[in-house]
Amino acid sequence: MEYTIDLIDKNIAKDLIIKNHYSHKWTSCRYAIGLFDKGKIIGVAVYGFPVGRQTVKSITSNLENNEVLELTRLWLEDDAPKNSESYFLGKTFDWLRKNTDIKVLISYSDPMQDHLGIIYQATNWLYQGNNTMLIKGYLHKINGEIMHPRSVVALYGTIKEDDIKKIDPNYERIEMKKKHRYLYILHKKDRKKIMTELKHKIIPYPKDNLNCGWEKGLQISEGCLTDAQFSHKINGSFCQTAVTCWCGLFSRILI
Repeated sequence: MEYTIDLIDKNIAKDLIIKNHYSHKWTSCRYAIGLFDKGKIIGVAVYGFPVGRQTVKSITSNLENNEVLELTRLWLEDDAPKNSESYFLGKTFDWLRKNTDIKVLISYSDPMQDHLGIIYQATNWLYQGNNTMLIKGYLHKINGEIMHPRSVVALYGTIKEDDIKKIDPNYERIEMKKKHRYLYILHKKDRKKIMTELKHKIIPYPKDNLNCGWEKGLQISEGCLTDAQFSHKINGSFCQTAVTCWCGLFSRILI
């Protein structure tokens, strides 16, 4: 392959992602890196700071917010040669090592898109399962468009069902499936320390999405609780108050 990579203008990246990525939506972006074939952009990788307040500390307590990036979008032209995605990701890792102080990358694979994270597995990311989000989340179908809660709040200023039904009487709330979570430690010198401090164990890669639904009730293991959660034990089970974000209208815990 004679491809090259370089930073690209965020507006150019945004146009390409909205046009070509399956989500057709823009996202958090700190660095937009393009894959070039003879001067033509044939791929885009978007890295942004994680949105969730507790995401960074859910990896290890000793990481700071400016040491973690999330791979939020990845797109390549459909006719790109085999292994182009893994080649491109590897080159973005090299660029991040040389040009930033980032220590860890995080990304999620969405079973609602029938995604397992094959590209993460091919590039040796660490898999932490799909139980890192303990509070059930929902997507929202408003006027025919399926939207994330953050987008709903940004657009309409609320996520309350009664308010949204005034906007669209046919409004639907869709239960999210549990996403697969992957980590990548950029520097060998940091690997041993970070691995010993992880709050979630590393487990084998998933082969399917059969366990991505929500069981009845909420099961919480004592060892997974963080400082951001308020927990107590009642009759042998744990109760907890969720960390509330997005103007207090959507509650989620990331640990």
